[in-house]
Amino acid sequence: MNVNKAKHPNSGHTVRKSPEPQIWDSLFFRIFLYFATILTVFAILLGIIFMNLYRQNTLTTYDEQLKNQGRQIANNISTYVNNNDITRYISYLFSWQEMLLIENTDLWVLSNPDAVEPLKNEFSNVALDNVNISEDMQSVISKACKGDTNSLSSYDEVYRKSILRVATPIHNASGDVVGVVLLNTYLENQKKVNDSSLQLILSSSLVSLLLSFIIAIAFARSLARPISQMRIAAAQYAIGNYEYTTNIHRRDEIGELATTLDILSDKLTQSEIERQNLEQMRMDFFANVSHELRTPITVLRGYTETLYDGMVPDPAKARQYYERMLRECRSMERLVGDLLTLSKMQNPHFAMEMEPVNLVQIFVDIIRSATVVAGKKGISLNLEKNQDPIMMLGDYDRLRQMLFVIIDNGIKFSPEGGKICLSVEQRTEDIFISIRDNGIGISEEELPNIFEKFYKSKLRQNATGSGLGLMIAKQIAERHNGKIEVFSTVGEGTEFQFLFPGNMKDWEEG
Repeated sequence: MNVNKAKHPNSGHTVRKSPEPQIWDSLFFRIFLYFATILTVFAILLGIIFMNLYRQNTLTTYDEQLKNQGRQIANNISTYVNNNDITRYISYLFSWQEMLLIENTDLWVLSNPDAVEPLKNEFSNVALDNVNISEDMQSVISKACKGDTNSLSSYDEVYRKSILRVATPIHNASGDVVGVVLLNTYLENQKKVNDSSLQLILSSSLVSLLLSFIIAIAFARSLARPISQMRIAAAQYAIGNYEYTTNIHRRDEIGELATTLDILSDKLTQSEIERQNLEQMRMDFFANVSHELRTPITVLRGYTETLYDGMVPDPAKARQYYERMLRECRSMERLVGDLLTLSKMQNPHFAMEMEPVNLVQIFVDIIRSATVVAGKKGISLNLEKNQDPIMMLGDYDRLRQMLFVIIDNGIKFSPEGGKICLSVEQRTEDIFISIRDNGIGISEEELPNIFEKFYKSKLRQNATGSGLGLMIAKQIAERHNGKIEVFSTVGEGTEFQFLFPGNMKDWEEG
C-alpha cells in the first residue's frame, strides 16, 4: 500500500499522509447510502402496506355498495310480490338489469324452495334447476334463504373469473323468506381501478423517494462537510500549520467538536510561540554563558602560559598573578553556582523546603554576615520591625539568599559612609519588606531590565557580577507567592519592596 509522507516543518519528523479516499469510501457517500437504504426500505414497506389496505378497503366498499343495492332491490320486490303487481315488477327488474349490466353485474331473483309460500315463478328470473352453480354461490344463497344478507368473493370455475356474490333475502308480508336477490359481479373492473390506483401510488412513491434522496444528499452533505473540514484541520495541525481554523459554527455535537479543534489550534499556536521563545532563550543563554566565561578563561590561560613559560621570575609578581587567577576561578564558580540556582528556580518540579521561618532572624543572620563587607566602606545596616518574631512559610536558605542579593547590591553601589535601611512589617493579611540604600541609583532606562538574565550595568562596581542575582531573587520571591518591586532615583538611592502573603494562619489550621 502506498502511503505519502511529508516532513514536519518544525520538528523534521515524517508525517504520514493518507491517500485521497475514493467516492464510495467517503463519509458523504456512506451517510447518503444509509439514508437511501432506510428511505427505500421504508418506502417499499409503506407501499406494500398501503396497497394492501387500499385493495382491501376498495373491495370492502364495493361489497357494502352491492349489499345496499341488494337490500333496496329486495325491499322493492317484496312490495311488488305482496301487491302481486307483476307488470310494474317486470319493468322495475328490467331497468335494474340494464343498469347493472353496465357494471358487469348479473341480477338473479331466485325462489326459496324451503319457504311455506315460495316466490311465484312470474317473479323469479332464474330457476336453480336450470343453471350450474358453484359451491360458493350455493353457500351465499343458502344463508340468504335463512334471512341473512351475505357476500363472498372467490374464483368461479364456471365463469372462470373472480366474482363477488351478494345475496339478500326477499320477505313476504308475513316476514317469511320467499326468495333471494343474488348479485353476481365480475371483479375485473375493480381490478382495473386497483391497478390504476396502484400505479398512481407507485408513481407518487417513486417521486417522493427521489425527493427524499435529494434531501438525503443535502443532509449527508451537511454532516460530512464539517467532518471533512475538521479532517483537513487535523492534517494541517499534523504538518505544523497551527493557525488553521475550521470556521464551523453549529449548535450541536459537531459544532462542539469543531470549537474544541479551534481551541486546540489556539493552544498549539501558543505552544509553538512558547517553544520558539524557549529556543531563542536557550540560544541566548548559551551565547551569554559563552560570553561570560570567555573573559575569565582567557585571563586564566594568559596568566597560566606566562607562569608556565617562566616569564615572571619575581615571586611577588607571580603571587599577584596567582591571586588574579584565583579571583577569576571564584568568579566562574559563582557564575556556575548562580546558573544552577536559576535552573532550579525555573524548574516547575523543583520543591522548596517550606516551613515556618522567622524573617527577623533571617535579617539578623544576614546583617551578621554582611557587617564585615559593609564595614570596609563604613556602611551601616539598620533593621526596623514592628514585632518579633514575624513568621511565614518559606525556605530559610532561599529567603536568606534572596535578601542577601539585594543587600549585597546595596553595599556594592552605596558610597563610603552610606547606610542601608532594612524594614520588615507584619500586616493584617500580608508581610511587607523594604530594603533601601542611598547609593548611586538606577536610571529609568535600565530599571525595566534589571531582572533580566545576564543583565549587568556598565559601572565598575558591577564588574565582577554574574548578571543573575536579581533574576534569582525574583524567582525566589515568586516561588513564595510574593511580589517584588523596585523604585530608584539616580543619585539618591534605590528601594526594593517585597510583599508576601501572611499564610501562617493557614499553616497552623492545616
